Amino acid sequence: MGIILWLIAGAFVGWLASLIMRRDGSQGILGDILVGIVGAFIGGILFTGGTINDGVISINTILVSLVGAVILLAIVNLARRGSLR
Repeated sequence: MGIILWLIAGAFVGWLASLIMRRDGSQGILGDILVGIVGAFIGGILFTGGTINDGVISINTILVSLVGAVILLAIVNLARRGSLR
């Protein structure tokens, strides 16, 4: 049951990050899940505290994961277009 919650939380975080970075609709559900999970990994490296990858879902873990996902999308946008948005 833990992996299902992990995938749902990853999709939610990835979707929120895509809304913030104005990329909604361009990556699909699998892209949202991937962005959420990789973003959680990046957030965990940059900030102390848990992420959704630790198996605990709380406001703190969602926020840390969201910041990491936004950073990931900013890097992707910078590499593709040469601008952050």
